[in-house]
Amino acid sequence: VQLQACGGGLVQPGGSLRLSCAASGSISTINGMGWYRQGPGKEREWVASITSDGSTNYADSVKGRFTISRDNAKNTVDLQMNTLKPEDTAVYYCDAVIRPRWASTFRSYWGQGTLVTVSS
Repeated sequence: VQLQACGGGLVQPGGSLRLSCAASGSISTINGMGWYRQGPGKEREWVASITSDGSTNYADSVKGRFTISRDNAKNTVDLQMNTLKPEDTAVYYCDAVIRPRWASTFRSYWGQGTLVTVSS
């Protein structure tokens, strides 16, 4: 089982980016999915999460600007980021709680991270 994130890049303040993350491999069930980020010199922080039935939650710092969504048929989770600010600059990581076909329990899997730089 692996997660592959993509969509990062350089964007000007006020701009938008869309991150995508796809889970692949021998997957039985995916529960929650989410995004975290780690800015320069900072600890990793939670950004947003979405349950298997579509309920969402956001960190206060991104509420109203970011939107998380998922496609259960494709095992993907996206993060639409609007009105980006320099303080959004970070490596963004996707996370999913997955039960592989060969396992009886769930565990958390992480993507490799994708860099978002907000700068003029």
